[in-house]
Formats: sequence, C-alpha cells, structure tokens
Amino acid sequence: MLEQPHFGERLKALRLSRGLSQAAVAGDEMSTPYLSRLESGARRPTPRVVSYLAERLQVSPRAFENMQDSPLAQALASASSARDAAPSRELAAALRAEDHSAPAATRWQALWLLARAHGMQAQHAEEYKVLTELAALSDEMGIPELRVRTNTALAHSARSLGDITKACEHAAAAVSEAGVLSLPDRTAALDALISAQAEAGQLAQARARADELITLTGPGGGTALTRALWTSATVAIRQGEPIRARADLERALASLSSHDDLELWMRLRLAAASLLLQITPPQTEAAKARLAESEPAVNLVGTEQNRQELALLQAQLALKEGRYDEARRRCASLDGREIQLSFRDRIRLQALQSMLGILDGQTEAGVIQLQQLAQQAYDSQNIELAAELWRELAIGLTALREQTG
Repeated sequence: MLEQPHFGERLKALRLSRGLSQAAVAGDEMSTPYLSRLESGARRPTPRVVSYLAERLQVSPRAFENMQDSPLAQALASASSARDAAPSRELAAALRAEDHSAPAATRWQALWLLARAHGMQAQHAEEYKVLTELAALSDEMGIPELRVRTNTALAHSARSLGDITKACEHAAAAVSEAGVLSLPDRTAALDALISAQAEAGQLAQARARADELITLTGPGGGTALTRALWTSATVAIRQGEPIRARADLERALASLSSHDDLELWMRLRLAAASLLLQITPPQTEAAKARLAESEPAVNLVGTEQNRQELALLQAQLALKEGRYDEARRRCASLDGREIQLSFRDRIRLQALQSMLGILDGQTEAGVIQLQQLAQQAYDSQNIELAAELWRELAIGLTALREQTG
C-alpha cells in the first residue's frame, strides 16, 4: 500500500498536469469527496483504488510511488516554488541526469517549467529546443491537452525567433486538436494561430479567426476577452482599418483593471502604444498616454525584455514626433545590454537606428540597411513586417528631402 501524504501529492500533480478536475478523474466509480480526501492525505489508498486511478490517468501504478529521493522531483519542487527563473539550471541538470525512470508526468512538468524559465529570460532558441522535446513526450503520453498546450507554446516561441512558417504550423496543429477541449485551451490556440497568420500576411484568415475568438470569449468576458480584443486590434491594424483597431483597443483597455492582472495590464498598454504608432498617420498623443501609463508598472513588475520594449517604443515615438535627439538617447540606453527583444522588435530597433543614420546624413548606408532588414523579414515570412519596413523607408526618405529643402 502506498503511503500518505506522498500518494495524495502525486495524485494531485498528475491530475493537474492533465488539466483535469477532481470530478473528471473520479468518474462513475468514485465520489469526488473521496478523491479529495485521497489528495489531501486524509485517506489511504487501497490497491484497487490505485489501479482505478492509474487507469483513469493513463499511467502506471508506479507513477504514484514516493519520489522523495528523486533528484528530478527535488529539482521540480524547487523550480515550482521559486520566485525567479534561477533554479532552471538545477532543473536542466536533473533532466539530463535522469534515465527516464521518472514518471512521464514528472518529466513533462519539469520540461514545461524549464521552457517557461527560458521564455521569461528571452532565451527563445533554448525555449524552442525544450518545447520540441516536450512535444515528443506529449505525443508519447497521448494526452490531447498536453499536445495542444505544447504546440501553442511552440507557436509563440517560433514567432519570437522570427520563424513564422513554423509558428503557423504549430498553431494550426494546436487548433486542429483543441476543438473538444476546454475554452482556455481553444482560445489560447486560436490566439497563437491568428497572430502567426497576421504576421504571415494571411489577413483574411486571421480576420475570420479573430471574429471567432471574440465570439468564443464574449460571454465569459474577463482576461480572455481582453486578449481577444487585443488580437483583433492587431489584425485590424494589418488590414488598414484604424477605426476598428482603435475601437477594439479601447474596449480591451477598458475591460481590464490593474488590480485584476498588473502584468497583463502593463503588456496591453505597451502593445496598444505599438499599434497606435503603426496606424497611418500614427496616433502619437494616444501612444504617449499609454506609454506614460505603462512606465511605472514596467519599473515595478516588468522583466528586462519589458524594459527594453518600453525604451524602443519611446524611441519610436520620439522619432515620429521629430524629437531626434530624444530618439537617439533612448536607443543609446540599450547599448551594452544583452538585447532580449523578440525577432520583430530587434528588426524594428535596427530599422530605427538606420532611420536615425539617414537623418544624420548617412543616407546610403541607412537605405541599404533598411533594404536588407526588409529582405530579412520577407525571407522569414514576416510579410507584414517587411511591408512596414518599406513604408518606413519611404517616410524616412521623404522626411530627409523635406529637411534638406
């Protein structure tokens, strides 16, 4: 007979890793209160109960054994309770050392946390590598929820690396399997696919999916609707529909209080400022207001990547307002720092520096650099980013002609 409380802790961890409720695991042959007492350690499991729960969770009965002495289990516990991503080194070492004797659910949790730690540190190549391993394990376990969540995460990671083709593939795979899953899994997969399609220039498909996402999230409201409106506004910008984009943005901004989710509230304002600067003509006053709102939150809860995003947006705003010295100062604030921006924002930073070079008289070098960046974006299937860079080049050359008379 397995001992408590270790059995209950393993049971709960296995259940949560599959995204299942207590009622779903209990099924028809066990009461939910009884399962709850098992998880809390208040009841000891019988061999029949262990066999039943192993079948319900699709694991071996060995999966419930005490993993107290397992280095991987210890590293997993440390990473799960950490306030930052530092324990990811211990977790990675434990994963390399273990011989796959640990339960698949334990390895899945460890890989998921390790990928998340890499993502938080903007180490997207490492994140993608871990998620690829996680995808193979998810296929091996045969649990749809885990496959969908892994493919959704892979889509976001590929976007950050600038590989829009793979982002579309992963997101499409997630959406194709998410139809019968929970609403959060379905909406997360849809959001990933819309974002990838919009960047690939597949705007008609992205628009249809964005409308579907709003329909799905509308009744429940909350942060799910906020994210859906944010995504819809992004598509509207790409389609050249500034009125709809502003309307979606305003609804999204109004739907979320900083007391609900300060990190999302901050990220939404950074995204809103970016979108407002992409509208033709750019909505500089509205963007300035959103950046002013977001700055205290970035300083309080933002990551290094968020701080770099803020500096880039402030530099872009200054350039569009003709405050060129301020734009140069903001760009210079990123010098000497390990750049943690996404592929898209890295390209935008280099484009901004090229524009400043053109304004400083380095016209030929600046134009060549912008052309190369646009080609790089096009080659990576970032069609909308490539078009944005060509527009910026045209604007920069026009401004230069006006400046020189």
